Amino acid sequence: MDEALEELGEYVLGALPEMVSGAEVAHGELTIEVNWDAIVTVLTFLRDDTNCQFRQLIDICGVDYPGRERRFEVVYHLLSLRQNQRIRVKLSTDESTPVPSATGVFSAAGWWEREAWDLYGILFSGHPDLRRILTDYGFEGHPLRKDFPLTGHVEVRYDDEQKRVVYEPVKLTQEFRSFDFLSPWEGMPSTLPGDEKAEG
Repeated sequence: MDEALEELGEYVLGALPEMVSGAEVAHGELTIEVNWDAIVTVLTFLRDDTNCQFRQLIDICGVDYPGRERRFEVVYHLLSLRQNQRIRVKLSTDESTPVPSATGVFSAAGWWEREAWDLYGILFSGHPDLRRILTDYGFEGHPLRKDFPLTGHVEVRYDDEQKRVVYEPVKLTQEFRSFDFLSPWEGMPSTLPGDEKAEG
């Protein structure tokens, strides 16, 4: 299977050398990296080329790397039922550079691009309806960014008396605690209280 994926990666690299910057097979999956401005052309090629036929867009997701100059990766997962293969397409962008929308190639891209905008703030140019999809329309910020505050800014709830959604400052019922998430076996001290009696 890896050989077939390596051949596919070389084929895509050879067909689109100016647009695809790399192809790698890892853990039985092919990942190609593309220039952000060529994503529509690459996705159209992967969908229509007879050696590819990736006709199904499985999902689009964002990844945040705040330490990078281009902090966001947009990741597209495609499926070819005809070839019985999957491919991952990645590109990098920053907070202000919009990625061309893939809705013209895959109509299902509209929902996932809205999700990436809502949760990460990744912009998509040419999207027919780029607005929030999971958070409320008045929500401030993008909650899956690594620099988003852990407690958020406001609390949202439905008020039965007012018959509407209300926003209130976040109130913590206890102080913020940092958990180390070690299991009892990993976090155990070498000597337990009472062990000194056994030594004597």
